Amino acid sequence: MRQFTTGDLNKQIGDVTDVASREPVILTRHNKPRFVLMSYEHYQQMRGGGDPRRAHHISEMPDEHAELFDEAIERLARGESYDDEP
Repeated sequence: MRQFTTGDLNKQIGDVTDVASREPVILTRHNKPRFVLMSYEHYQQMRGGGDPRRAHHISEMPDEHAELFDEAIERLARGESYDDEP
């Protein structure tokens, strides 16, 4: 994650917001992290749980994930490792 000082934000707002549109940016004051600047879309994803890496309870797991999970459990039960080809 890129870092800028709060002074950089005042002097180079266009550059800082350009970076923040692509990834969250840490704003520091007196060499300490104070704020995080990010796009509204990124913020919404964080608040809404839009992260595709989200964990699911087994009862809520999408069918395609449940099938992959079942196959992996079966391989482990046979003594195969995660890296073994099916």
